[in-house]
Amino acid sequence: MLYITIPATELWDELNQEFILTKAQTIQLEHSLVSISKWEAKWQKPFLTKDPKTSVETLDYIKCMTLTQNVNRSTYDRLSYQNVTDINDYVESARTATTINEQKKTRGGNGEQITSELIYYWMVALNIPFECQKWHLNRLLTLIKICNIKNQPPEKRNRREIMSRNAALNAARRQQLNTKG
Repeated sequence: MLYITIPATELWDELNQEFILTKAQTIQLEHSLVSISKWEAKWQKPFLTKDPKTSVETLDYIKCMTLTQNVNRSTYDRLSYQNVTDINDYVESARTATTINEQKKTRGGNGEQITSELIYYWMVALNIPFECQKWHLNRLLTLIKICNIKNQPPEKRNRREIMSRNAALNAARRQQLNTKG
């Protein structure tokens, strides 16, 4: 969860020819599967692509991430450069201590478009409870990767690898116990 404080500003009202002082406002944001689902429903295209988002799409995603109720639309126009930087850092952060060595291809690595519905499918297939849809998205994707890895059968080794491993273990034991066999 991220809290962003949008600073107070002084704006000029062209219609009434007067200055308007806006108050600082703190909004609560969450980068989650729910937020992505809302964005994809509106824009009808996958969010998780390498294609850059337009400023309108990015601003709309920030609105989809907002958990604070009754935020005035004009509030988002007052986001500072630092606010946007903080939001981008939050979206990109791992939000988990788990690291995964990705030498092998994992799900989604076969060129298919990852959409919110596909992530929901993975949750159902892996018996991940739906309350996890409100987690930070990167944390949820890490859990999905771990479940996928743990559900894979162990790698089979060929006979030569097994014989070589056993010979090395036997040699180490002989040396440790000072025996000849």
